[in-house]
Amino acid sequence: MSGRIPQAFIDELIARADIVEIIGSRVALKKAGREYKACCPFHNEKTPSFWVSPDKQFYHCFGCGAHGTALGFLMQYDQLPFPEAVEDLAGRYGLSVPHEGGSSVRAPVDDMAPLYDLLGRVAEFYAASLKASTRARHYAAGRGLTDETMAQFQIGYAPDAWDELMRHFGGSSEQRRQLAATGLIIERSSGSEGYYDRFRDRLMFPIRDTRGRVIAFGGRVIDQGEPKYLNSPETALFQKGRELYGLYETRRARQALKRLLVVEGYMDAVRLHQAGITYAVATLGTATTPEHLRRAFRLVSEIVFCFDGDRAGRGAAWRALQNVLSQAREGREIRFLFLPEGEDPDSLVGVEGSRAFEARLQEALPLSEYLIAHLRTEADLSHADGKAHFVALARPLIEKIAPGVYRDLLLERIAQALGTSIERLQQWLKVEPTPERAAASSPSAVSGVDRGGRGSLLTQAISLLLHHPGAAAAVTERQRQALLGISHAGIAVLRELLEEQRAQPARSMAQTLERWRDRPEYRRLNELAASEPLVSEPSAAGRELVQAVERLLDVQLRGGRLEVLIEKARREGLSDSEKQELQALTSSQSRGGAR
Repeated sequence: MSGRIPQAFIDELIARADIVEIIGSRVALKKAGREYKACCPFHNEKTPSFWVSPDKQFYHCFGCGAHGTALGFLMQYDQLPFPEAVEDLAGRYGLSVPHEGGSSVRAPVDDMAPLYDLLGRVAEFYAASLKASTRARHYAAGRGLTDETMAQFQIGYAPDAWDELMRHFGGSSEQRRQLAATGLIIERSSGSEGYYDRFRDRLMFPIRDTRGRVIAFGGRVIDQGEPKYLNSPETALFQKGRELYGLYETRRARQALKRLLVVEGYMDAVRLHQAGITYAVATLGTATTPEHLRRAFRLVSEIVFCFDGDRAGRGAAWRALQNVLSQAREGREIRFLFLPEGEDPDSLVGVEGSRAFEARLQEALPLSEYLIAHLRTEADLSHADGKAHFVALARPLIEKIAPGVYRDLLLERIAQALGTSIERLQQWLKVEPTPERAAASSPSAVSGVDRGGRGSLLTQAISLLLHHPGAAAAVTERQRQALLGISHAGIAVLRELLEEQRAQPARSMAQTLERWRDRPEYRRLNELAASEPLVSEPSAAGRELVQAVERLLDVQLRGGRLEVLIEKARREGLSDSEKQELQALTSSQSRGGAR
């Protein structure tokens, strides 16, 4: 796996990026003073409430609240995980993404460019071959595929010849090496020289990565023959345990993505998309892997596996369940849909249409219910021997699930099925009970925030730093040192922002935010970034920041003195002058001076 992307590279990337250009390539922006506006791409509206600031390199919708940096926009609009959004943005500026510690899986992006280019040209060749073959087009039409769908998925045809790719793309030894590296040709066995095409007389389905680049192919035999489906082998570009066919097209559908429907075949995914079920993806001739699930759960919180109702389909479903248990946890929903025997998604959606097919999703079994139902078929719960066998079957499955709320709830459900207590079941399974979790999440480090008016002094200071990073230069060394003596969590955030700006000045609010993306405070900082700035001019921001820090220090010092006097009054009593001081401090606190 690749190492972490260095923060210095992300800083450079954000500095080079033009958020107006990035968003403007997808959304029609109009100039409005120093900013740009448009109808929000994330919710339906007629009056523009979506604003983009080139100065801050930040976007914000006053209608739905969407906001973020250029990277955040790519993640939200193109539904890309963070690393892939970085890859996408870097590619626009000709930058290779470095990784700390290097990469043990993939070669540098630049080394792969010729292979991506080759696969793209081969996909175009296959698409042209489909148009030229009456037999192949007749087969595709007979499977219910429209010209529009075939163009959308770039479906093609591999001619019925042994050396078609060799003749078109293998003129030199280097070209033949590249064809072999991508798995498109196979070296002949000993006793004969040369290569032959891997795919022959097949309907071809290009497999694309999240950036739309072709990385492999799947081929479906047109008449009779084995194997029915043939996939590219694993290469430097393609690992079938990571990729999901149709995920690129799903992201481009632009519909609000709430769930993914995982099917088994290319044709199943394509026909579902054609019917309007644009959240269908397919595994690539392999069982669903934890990596598939990790990638999918970055996009959605619900995944429905769809299997044929025959014996083979149920066997595939059970293998999928065993593979996905490590990804089951609270906040995620995994369900299993079984179609009538003899039907598959391809045929069924063609017969009954998308509305009836989607109605079947209501019948999908939650993972917990499917697990218990399957184990019931393996063990008779009417007697002790059967219950013991059930527990023995369940133990290795439960061990795959991370401790937490989900596992506890599943154990409760299994205990109900067995007619026993969860404590006894935990003893039988030799599973340690999960420690009791806190009823509420820990408060944000940027705490003490009054969300009305200008907010607390702390909120004011942090907001000023976000909107005007250069204002940090106005804070004096005395103030910096004084902040070191305060242990309040929010003060620690302010201190770090000031030190960060002194050590490596950020040129925009977007740069500051990206430095905090992986921190628990990021969400609150993002909210402050989306709020109206307290002042508009950088010079005024410096003065305001100095005043806010000075008042904050005064409040903290008075608060500390207040605590000392209260403790002394409890232990030994106060002098008249100390009583007067305590009264003054208490009065000041009650008027909001310590906020």
